[in-house]
Amino acid sequence: MTKRNTQQRRHAILNQLNQQGEVSVDELSVLLDTSEVTIRKDLTALEKNGLLFRRYGGAVAVPQEITQGSYRMLSANKLSIAATAAKLISDHNRIIIDSGSTTIGIIQHLNDKRGLVVMTNSLLLANAIHDLEFEPTLLMTGGTWDPHSESFQGRVAEQVLRSYNFDQLFIGADGLDLARGTTTFNELTGLSKVMAEVSREVVVMLESQKLGRRIPNLELPWSTINKLVTDDRLAPDAADAIFQQGVEVILAPYQE
Repeated sequence: MTKRNTQQRRHAILNQLNQQGEVSVDELSVLLDTSEVTIRKDLTALEKNGLLFRRYGGAVAVPQEITQGSYRMLSANKLSIAATAAKLISDHNRIIIDSGSTTIGIIQHLNDKRGLVVMTNSLLLANAIHDLEFEPTLLMTGGTWDPHSESFQGRVAEQVLRSYNFDQLFIGADGLDLARGTTTFNELTGLSKVMAEVSREVVVMLESQKLGRRIPNLELPWSTINKLVTDDRLAPDAADAIFQQGVEVILAPYQE
């Protein structure tokens, strides 16, 4: 096989992995007509982006329970909120993007930014970032895979986050409580709190219809939130109540 550029070669590696479930360095070296050193570099890069797991002498596919299930078409309203939130990002910012069906909408707007450093705990977001033409510096939290939130959680992830400082955190929520803050069905809220602690500015993204949902677990109290990006169907009295908590409310055009 003739030599090919890096992107084509790595695409070929993933195709081979999808067919076989596992690959070896020596097999890929022969198949792609390149050195074993180059293949190892490719496997390391692909693992960094959550596309495979390295094993001695080769690599194996990422288990299906990790890669399948959560990515679905975003509603027009979520995309509108994401586009509005993305305007808050400046060139060279260091940002965290938490896992979620609204936050992933930000990714498509990052091609307009330069010099970004992006940390995430989501394989879906990491893969979307990897596909950008102008790929930011990508950091992963690592940690323990949580199938409920389809993200990495736990103490390892928290320790990694505490090694950095960030300009902004972009995070979603299952619900919004005017008295308490954001709420979630997930009982694992430790990582969200650490994300907020290490970020200069916390931006919550969610649809206005999530206001008033009776959800037991408090995720982020108002005292830790700087901005709320939601749609313009948020009731004026609710917007005023949130403003009284010291949070800036930014309204995106509601989209059907």
